[in-house]
Amino acid sequence: INPVLCRDVTVRGVTCESMGPNSDGCDPESCHNVLIENCYFDTGDDCIAIKSGRNADGRRINTPSENIVISDCDMRAGHGGVVIGSEISGGVRNVFAERCRMSSPDLERAIRIKTNSVRGGVIERLRYRDITVGEVQDAIVINYYYEEGDAGGFDPIVRDVVVENLSIRRAHRVFQIRGFERDPIRDLQLRDVHVRDADEIGIVEHVSKFVTDNVTINGQAYDPA
Repeated sequence: INPVLCRDVTVRGVTCESMGPNSDGCDPESCHNVLIENCYFDTGDDCIAIKSGRNADGRRINTPSENIVISDCDMRAGHGGVVIGSEISGGVRNVFAERCRMSSPDLERAIRIKTNSVRGGVIERLRYRDITVGEVQDAIVINYYYEEGDAGGFDPIVRDVVVENLSIRRAHRVFQIRGFERDPIRDLQLRDVHVRDADEIGIVEHVSKFVTDNVTINGQAYDPA
């Protein structure tokens, strides 16, 4: 489901079961005022991926995705549950994801942001709350090195991201958070995040103002310092 350059979109009560390659569930692209609720995703790629155009074409259209609410959805298999990118050159702002449930040994990532210095894009004002994850490979991913990595002249900006009341029963890795040294991820806040069973804490590098409040991993308090 791929609305492009649309306003006032509602996707409600939809089931997406798709196991092929590049078989996303719902991808609003350069859309304004989107509600995705009470949907079920079991996909071969991202369950929900918010986009705004790729590279020069996205910069030419220059229309961000904004004012997007995702609520009460179920995610099973997929490359990611709630995802932003990677075709995000026009930017995204004001995304609210709440009361979603995710779980599958084939769910690769729960919360995912993917971009690079070829894609660029300003990604800001993101809120995730009341999300329950049973089993996932990587819990929280913000990655500036997706695909081409640091090979362009359009540094992405990711800022003002808040994750609260996130409960994860089982994860292989908690974090894959990688900004650029010259261009760090900015203002990331985690509140009331609990990972019961994790193999690895993972990677957190090049983040400016990373704040945690009541975050535990394997029963131990997590302090990014």
